[in-house]
Amino acid sequence: MRKEMKILLICAGGMSTGLLTKKMQEYALEKGVDLTIEAHGVNSVDRYYDSFDIIMVGPQVRFKLQEIQELTGMPVGVINPSDYGLQNCEAIFKQAEELYAQK
Repeated sequence: MRKEMKILLICAGGMSTGLLTKKMQEYALEKGVDLTIEAHGVNSVDRYYDSFDIIMVGPQVRFKLQEIQELTGMPVGVINPSDYGLQNCEAIFKQAEELYAQK
């Protein structure tokens, strides 16, 4: 696992990922990872993406995946709906690692 991660989480309004953001920070602390993670609404991607390494999209806005990829030119992935719903940080971190490998 990387020692530093900068993840931008995107959802419909930036609110539904708030709890996931907290859980991800707690998980990163346990694993010794310096994590920068923020949640923002899909309509504000253009204001925030350049401060992050990867973008992870909530399942509710997966239809915006291609648009976000084209706008940012960054690795972007949709969080698995069951991992998102269960807030499975281990699986989400694994997906984040796979996205980092695409940089």
